Amino acid sequence: MADLVKEVIENVVQGVLKEILKKTTGRGTTRRRKRQARSATTGRFVRKTSRPRKPAKKQVSRRRTAANRSRQRTR
Repeated sequence: MADLVKEVIENVVQGVLKEILKKTTGRGTTRRRKRQARSATTGRFVRKTSRPRKPAKKQVSRRRTAANRSRQRTR
């Protein structure tokens, strides 16, 4: 009886470990997508030509330092 219980528990533990290991493998970093160029007239996405122009990069806001915030308050 003890062997049967022990065997059942081992099988359950092995199954759970397999599931966990299966889910954790193969996850890499997410790839960033490049911005697509749009047509100036129609606003639709433009097909790539022989030498496409790069679209404008997304603007990243600058973080103000404490000194800059204080200086702005005193103005």
